[in-house]
Amino acid sequence: MNSGAKPAKLVTESDSPAYSAPALEKGLDILELLCRSEVPLSQKEIGHSLGRSTGELYRMVTCLVERGYLANLDDRFVVTTKLFELAHANPPTHRLLAEAVPVMHKLSSEIEQSCHLTVYNQGRQVVVAKVDSPSGMGFSLRVGAELDVLVSASGRVLLAFQDLQTRQLRIQESIERRPDHADQQIETVLSTVHARGFESIPSVQVRGLYAVSFPILDTRGQAIAALTVPYAERIDQIHRKSIKVVEEMLGDAARMLSRHFGRA
Repeated sequence: MNSGAKPAKLVTESDSPAYSAPALEKGLDILELLCRSEVPLSQKEIGHSLGRSTGELYRMVTCLVERGYLANLDDRFVVTTKLFELAHANPPTHRLLAEAVPVMHKLSSEIEQSCHLTVYNQGRQVVVAKVDSPSGMGFSLRVGAELDVLVSASGRVLLAFQDLQTRQLRIQESIERRPDHADQQIETVLSTVHARGFESIPSVQVRGLYAVSFPILDTRGQAIAALTVPYAERIDQIHRKSIKVVEEMLGDAARMLSRHFGRA
């Protein structure tokens, strides 16, 4: 029986794509261009780079902004962290937890302190895993808790270990969420954190608590998560681990996890 269907054509390397999606191709071209660009670009600059008119790109750029893939900074455009967040959605997060949780249990047992793991999400950070202190005493956060970024040790780590464009975008997102946390010295603070390799500061929220945080890095040296110990000093323990020792042990744990994710 003849269905009237034509045989499928074999596609060779010299053939054009079997199906053409001009609008999709324009959108992908824009995203790829801005991902490679070290500075924000205007629509005119985008059009010039892609060999297209501003009119051709206007609706596509507007759509990408509305969908959260691009941010408009004074009529110049940058990619947001949405692509990063989608790329690090469920399966990679499951891998992160599978790798990190056993390490966190071992660390918590050795230092007798709680620890938690956070990831960045649109101007805030979210606790995705936590292990309580084996003594049953100490400070811990619930999984799913949302934390401020600019004033916390873990938030600064998540900002400091990013490329310049991602860092600036995340600072802007964090300030939009918490304008009262704006700090003109934040770039200097983050540069110091990056040079030191971690952040270790008194908590700005809980008296007597000291936050120590290290990044878990990917192959590019960018933080995919922050591993943090909220160090609670115990006055009834003579042989407790000092903050200095905790910094060393936490750093070892974070570096081991970074190696699991391809960081040499």
